[in-house]
Amino acid sequence: MSRLASRLRCGLLTLAALSAAVPGAVSAAGPAALPAVAAASQAAWQAVDADRFMALTSELRCLVCQNESLADSHAPLAEDLKREIRARMAAGDSDAQILDFLVQRYGDFVTYRPPLDARTGLLWVGPLLLLGLGAGVLWRQSRRAPGGPGERAEAADATDGESR
Repeated sequence: MSRLASRLRCGLLTLAALSAAVPGAVSAAGPAALPAVAAASQAAWQAVDADRFMALTSELRCLVCQNESLADSHAPLAEDLKREIRARMAAGDSDAQILDFLVQRYGDFVTYRPPLDARTGLLWVGPLLLLGLGAGVLWRQSRRAPGGPGERAEAADATDGESR
């Protein structure tokens, strides 16, 4: 067991040393050391309007977190989606085109406001149906139950009259 622990400790120390050395090496070498993909990504980030990017990513749901917007999420998939959105914005795609691409790829779940159509109709009408059903059950139970609100008031008046 101690041999395994020793190997794990050695591996973790090596990983820590590598992660500490890489940022220094990149900053010492300057931007020329960055790969072409990272440079293109950085150029795409600078070319994108920050307000437009934040507005669009705020309307989208993180597929991992599910209760956070894409703008607020730091999950790896969310970072990938943000990179994809930035690249599409830099390529000149409109917000509608980007939304269409994401909905086609991930479904209506990616948006906080799914469209009203046959597939999502129950999402929009379901809460109203449940509310109406609950109100109907309560109304029916109050009408059927002996000792409902009307009968209780009459019984209280009758007892008050007898005690006087």
